[in-house]
Amino acid sequence: MKHYLTLIISICVIISSSCQTQKETKVPDAQTSDNKAPDTSVPDTNAPDTIVPEIKAPEIKVPEIKAPETEVLNAAQLNAQGAYYFNEKNYSEAVKWYRESAEKGSADGQANLGYMYRNGYGVTKDYAESIKWYRKSADQGNAFGQVNLGYMYRYGYGVAKDYSEAVKWYRKSAEQGHSVGQRNMGVVYENAYGVVQNYDEAVKWYRLSADQGDAEGQIGLGNMYFRGWGVDQDYTEAYNLYQKAAEQGNPMAQCNLGLMYETGSGVPRDTNEALKWYKKAAEQGYKRAQDAIDILMDR
Repeated sequence: MKHYLTLIISICVIISSSCQTQKETKVPDAQTSDNKAPDTSVPDTNAPDTIVPEIKAPEIKVPEIKAPETEVLNAAQLNAQGAYYFNEKNYSEAVKWYRESAEKGSADGQANLGYMYRNGYGVTKDYAESIKWYRKSADQGNAFGQVNLGYMYRYGYGVAKDYSEAVKWYRKSAEQGHSVGQRNMGVVYENAYGVVQNYDEAVKWYRLSADQGDAEGQIGLGNMYFRGWGVDQDYTEAYNLYQKAAEQGNPMAQCNLGLMYETGSGVPRDTNEALKWYKKAAEQGYKRAQDAIDILMDR
């Protein structure tokens, strides 16, 4: 049983007070690849910013019947036991089962054990160990292992940062239909990470991810419609995509909807509706939404 990771893309923005006149279009600041916002006094574009992918553990389905620990289990069952304990937040026990599964050759178990080392769940955080297990999984053709090995190369965790190597593993995952791999291919083509920038390719991969219901894929595709990159600019389509992601509880999408209502982009300008969506995002700890609320309340 797998637990998959998601990687996020956002356009939610905070505009300086010097850009607040009604005739001006509120635009986000550009986001750097190291996730630190640059000086926004003179934005280079009217485009929403993009946040590079992050990893987090999704909800894992709990098996209806937990096999007795005394039963001799195969590698897949051992992995399922690890997922059970992971869902129970008993990480040290989850690691035990994932390790047994991984050592028996389960690509899922190997990827999950790599994840535990990557995040320090039930073990001391160890990027080298994480890379080792992700690679074993990826070499077996496991899409989850591949996308996470790409992530490690993308950020230089346990290996030298290498965008080309990251793209290689993202592509392997994406070509198997993995929604996170597809979304990450959208990110690399949009931002020219290890590839020649190509908005048409970015749109293609974001769309494949979004069509599978991936919230960050929906946001990424929404960004492209918002900007008019690789597609005709269409605020209504951007709004529809953000709304789909927001309905999944994604705080970035909720913040983006707040921005659209605040600026009247694709929808009638509505401060109350903007505050509603900003508050939903802020309640999840999304700082940019809280900053947007503070600015609106100070007007």
